[in-house]
Amino acid sequence: MAGHEFPEPADRRPLAESAALPEQAPALSHACDPAFRHGVVVGFDGSVSSERALSYAIGMARRTHSALIIVHVANRLPATVWAGCEPPVFVDVPDHRTEVLGLELACADHLAEISWVLVERGGDICHELEEVGREYEADAIVVGGTHGLAGRIFGSVAGRLARRAQRPVVVIP
Repeated sequence: MAGHEFPEPADRRPLAESAALPEQAPALSHACDPAFRHGVVVGFDGSVSSERALSYAIGMARRTHSALIIVHVANRLPATVWAGCEPPVFVDVPDHRTEVLGLELACADHLAEISWVLVERGGDICHELEEVGREYEADAIVVGGTHGLAGRIFGSVAGRLARRAQRPVVVIP
């Protein structure tokens, strides 16, 4: 029939299949638990500065009656070191530290009064903290300050995050 062509879906699926996609879209677009929306995101690696940041974030979550999203960013090391290849290839290194941190947090008395979740990510710390903040529509991100020579040379995570984040960042010294 000339003049009455039905547009083909962009993903090249038959119309019957693409009609089912809107029902699946909410589940795919926002995978986080709604109870943790608008919570407080805190970067945690078990260091002294991250423990101080966690303590502050717990208090902030209590005061605002919100949940706590604790984020541990696992190690990613360049594979070029091992393979000797040119392109920057990253390999996820098994990081059992997240399991240990999760067990320590589960036994912590100061977390018993609030809702919290431990999220593990791999990659750039700043990017992953901001991404988790975006996913959970966090009201704030809390991080510990970096002390030492590496932070001064390469720039601290807290400083980079404060410059690029789309939500408030609280840096705890």
